[in-house]
Amino acid sequence: MLELLLCSLLTILPDYLYRRYGQGKQIGREITLYSVWYELRWGITTCLMLTVGLITVIFYNHPTTSSATLFYRSVPIVSEINGRVAEVYVNGVSGEVNQGAPIFRLDSSRQEAAAEAARRKIAEVEAALVVAQSEVAAAEGRIQEARSAYQQARDELATKQELYRRNPGAVATRDIERLQVDVRGRQGMIDAATAAKQAAEAQISTLLPAQKASAEAALAQAEAELAKSVIRAGVNGRVEQFTLRVGDVVNPFMRPAGVLIPDGAGRQALVAGFGQIEAQVMKIGMVAEATCLSKPWTVIPMVVTGVQDYIAAGQFRGGEQLVDPQQVQRPGTILVYLEPLYEGGLEGVTPGSSCTANAYTSNHDRIASGEVGAAKGLVLHAVDAVGIVHAAILRIQALVLPIKLLVFSGH
Repeated sequence: MLELLLCSLLTILPDYLYRRYGQGKQIGREITLYSVWYELRWGITTCLMLTVGLITVIFYNHPTTSSATLFYRSVPIVSEINGRVAEVYVNGVSGEVNQGAPIFRLDSSRQEAAAEAARRKIAEVEAALVVAQSEVAAAEGRIQEARSAYQQARDELATKQELYRRNPGAVATRDIERLQVDVRGRQGMIDAATAAKQAAEAQISTLLPAQKASAEAALAQAEAELAKSVIRAGVNGRVEQFTLRVGDVVNPFMRPAGVLIPDGAGRQALVAGFGQIEAQVMKIGMVAEATCLSKPWTVIPMVVTGVQDYIAAGQFRGGEQLVDPQQVQRPGTILVYLEPLYEGGLEGVTPGSSCTANAYTSNHDRIASGEVGAAKGLVLHAVDAVGIVHAAILRIQALVLPIKLLVFSGH
């Protein structure tokens, strides 16, 4: 409507003034309701053509969209294990939580029993270590005893052999053979005691430490499972739609227990979807404006900080069927990130709010660089100037929007 009024001031109004004062025609006589088209045909035709051209220039170089939203990240509250809820730390269905604060706890009797069994196993291994050290000491005593007996048997054998050498009839051969067998037996006792000592030392140095390490690993696993029974907040934020109560059975594969919304979520940037035809116009650094439903009668200055290089409607994942482009019913949009031009610009805007946004093309730097001629520079000046029409439309929308929603939407 503004474009039509502006164009009529340049076309229909001069045509009417010429007919009225130049040709002397008067409204109600020569210029009637039935003769308007014939009398003002040049002005009306030029007005329509100029309006169409002006609208095209404005909407292409200064794009607008009503698909702008303050998206925010939400964290589902789920447990890593199955179990029955034993305690809930959040009162009601919503509440503030800090990072690391407990949200709810599952019944942990099974995990506590596993942890206690692992602790008992460690104590058992430590007791076995003490016993093995005692066995080493006992084996050393047996070795010393066996060596003494071995030495005594050798001395007695040596004595008998010397007597036999001096007087063969003084010592019986059978006694010498018996002593020789006794010496070999004493040597075997030394070897057995030494082997027992080595076995006890092997238990102390290898077997029992390995068993203790396994028990400690089992304890660590049990404690980790026990820690999973308490579900804590990963970030500072607010818990919403938390309906979990004591006695409920929790399964991580069924549904989340609630939603955790981090602090500051949805208050940094506005995500807008502009038409694909604006792909060559949307640039980082463009000045923009937005007005949101949750903060009426306010126009927020913004700046384009990011333009996504891909259109979501064209994505696909490999499967068993070929992709048919005709299946894409709606053309996708160019995803653009808008951030407030001034600090606190989105203050008072509720995250998730729907907004209308305008972006404005600026050719000032291009004109000032001297790279374009005078005629083209004049055209670029005109392109930048008509952006004020779009800015006026946005402000009219911001002014009328509450009235439209509250009065004319059936409330």
